[in-house]
Amino acid sequence: VVTPLDGLVAALPEGTVDFRVGADPNTELTPAEKGFEVRAVCYDASGTVIGSAPLRGGTVQWIGDDLPEGVTRSTLHTVEITGTFVPRDSGEHVFGTRGTGALTLTVAGETLYDGIHRVTGSADPGEAFFGNPLERGRITLTAGEPVEVSLRQVPETLGDDQPVLGVSFSLCHLGPRRDPEELIAEAVESARAADTAIVVVGTTERVESEGFDRTDLRLPGHQDDLVRAVAAANPNTVVIVNSGSPVELPWRDEVAAVLLAWFPGQEAGHALADVLLGAAEPGGRLPTTWPAALADVPVSNTVPTDGELHYDEGVFVGYRAWEKAGTAPAYPFGHGLGYTTWEYESLTAGPDSATVRVRNTGTRPGAETVQLYLAPRDDTAERPARWLAGFARIEAAPGESAEAVIALERRAYEIWDEEAYDWVAVPGGYEVQAARSLGDVRLTATVDIER
Repeated sequence: VVTPLDGLVAALPEGTVDFRVGADPNTELTPAEKGFEVRAVCYDASGTVIGSAPLRGGTVQWIGDDLPEGVTRSTLHTVEITGTFVPRDSGEHVFGTRGTGALTLTVAGETLYDGIHRVTGSADPGEAFFGNPLERGRITLTAGEPVEVSLRQVPETLGDDQPVLGVSFSLCHLGPRRDPEELIAEAVESARAADTAIVVVGTTERVESEGFDRTDLRLPGHQDDLVRAVAAANPNTVVIVNSGSPVELPWRDEVAAVLLAWFPGQEAGHALADVLLGAAEPGGRLPTTWPAALADVPVSNTVPTDGELHYDEGVFVGYRAWEKAGTAPAYPFGHGLGYTTWEYESLTAGPDSATVRVRNTGTRPGAETVQLYLAPRDDTAERPARWLAGFARIEAAPGESAEAVIALERRAYEIWDEEAYDWVAVPGGYEVQAARSLGDVRLTATVDIER
């Protein structure tokens, strides 16, 4: 895994990068990764080792027959996450578990937990596997001194003599906590002396996961305070947002640039260095609308009532709902910048396609995603004010122009007719909008559609 720090250090001359933690969003237990070297060992009922597998972190998740070589569900009895941990900081370390079954947790020869955990009552069964880790014990460790760690699980079955259904559990850890204000002060001191300050923020699996709903759109911990403090110390502050979906960015107008990295994968550090240092252009466009605040979101209640979820918003979903509500977001659907600028020179449109000519008016080669939106001019049907009908990506050198030819499918003019039980086109005039985003329309033309 190449971290953002690894990527920048590798790409820049030695001594160029000064690093400070700034703000640690992991204020609660998370699956063990940093400092841990662990593997999974499988045992049968007699305690004999029947297989093993390397682990990148402190989580085992084997579904069905997805087991290490030589291991079967019928022979598997116990799984152990075992290895060493080298603490980065001295002090009190918290250890915990996530998962069900019989669990035994040992750190540095001390048993911190030995018991059985099951999901009871009306709790969501997925919470045991994807939800909150449970604290099992605390132990004082010394930085740089390795200790042995072990978490054994006897997976649950459907009954005696029944095979294991699957294995899913985690060894979890939280290091010693430092004063948040002290961490931010260190980052500010470093940023004030730097030519450019790069702040990496993001969500954690404790606030954003497939296993539970989010309760807010805020960045966890003191990350917002960190960005504001660093931006006040250095006007050349670039913020990297590492999240899988929208988050509130209350400081967005206080920084020089915001780069959305999403969840970029194990080569993130090298890719990030390429983009920040200009070897590659950030060419993405938003597939979602990013609100300034959760309170502005037009559709946010998706909790079923009495087992039923009613889609009262109808077809007004996503950016269509934003336009209906008339609320301005922080960043509209389709928004995205690069390292050059573009002039939209001409638009010719017919019912079946549109051609948009754009020119690169900047000093660097680049790519542009030309977007087409359709807006019905005289519409009696309950439809959004406009919708994305097509898009195309073009490239051009400085001063050069390029044409984007975008098909307008018949489906773009159709709505669902419940009586006919089919898609039918709504006749009439439509405005074709050539845009850089939903909030940046550059050219328009008109087409007429017959039934």
